[in-house]
Amino acid sequence: MNRIYQERHDPDQNMHRFYQMFVSPGLFGDWSLVREWGRVGSPGTVRKDWFDTEPEALEAAGKVFDAKKKKGYRVLIENLISQL
Repeated sequence: MNRIYQERHDPDQNMHRFYQMFVSPGLFGDWSLVREWGRVGSPGTVRKDWFDTEPEALEAAGKVFDAKKKKGYRVLIENLISQL
């Protein structure tokens, strides 16, 4: 399983957020992009998006990754980045 874990901290605004993504195969040959986000130290919100192929799921993960990077999230774990 591939994973990207990012965090964003702004002590002045009491902001401590995380965002992580997984790309994993489904049971029927499809692929999922699983995203979880929330406040660091608490359970987050989870969303799954399904794709027909792995490259489609990785492309979607790349778009989300780029958007989060622009908002100031920093990468802490980057197993998935080498495939984007």
